[in-house]
Amino acid sequence: MDIDEYIAEHISEEPEHLRRLYRQTYLRHLYPRMCSGHLQGRLLKMLTQMIRPRRIIELGAFTGYSALCMAEGMPADAELHTIEINDEMADELAQTFGSSPWADRIHLHIGDALDIIPRLDGPWDMAFIDANTRSYSAYYEALVPRMAPGGYILADNTLWDAHVVDPSTSRDPQTAGILAFNDLVAADPRVEKVILPLRDGLTLIRII
Repeated sequence: MDIDEYIAEHISEEPEHLRRLYRQTYLRHLYPRMCSGHLQGRLLKMLTQMIRPRRIIELGAFTGYSALCMAEGMPADAELHTIEINDEMADELAQTFGSSPWADRIHLHIGDALDIIPRLDGPWDMAFIDANTRSYSAYYEALVPRMAPGGYILADNTLWDAHVVDPSTSRDPQTAGILAFNDLVAADPRVEKVILPLRDGLTLIRII
């Protein structure tokens, strides 16, 4: 048994609908590793329960796993807006969200997050960034002015398979995007921040 299996056996069980969605993601999609999965999904649910946001925005829906986890943890009067740039995912996501218990509170937007964020009303109590790593800094700058005081931004993939500590990979545009984002957040006096070494890295950012 490896450490990931041990963890999975000692945390809250993955709901059946998410287990099924995770399996379908691996069967039907390229780059299925982008799916949050059991451990991160349970953490997203618990963080949402702790933060108790009324308005959540997600950048990068993929197959909808992370959105469903946050929806599971959000208060009864909350809503979640999720943005996916790949229009080929629109029908699948609409079906996934439409058949969920939160169908009337998950709002799907198809397009570039940098175009859509300014069109949506703030403020946001919680944001989850899990989209194009090249644009993480731009996403951050677009979100911070629209966050509520004391709100949280969660950013996924911020250790990027440990490439962030390997200078030889810094010329890769994806790694360069993460490096720039991490430096930007680290130097920003408007926020508190901590990086969790979970999967590819998860940064928790609190607006002061």
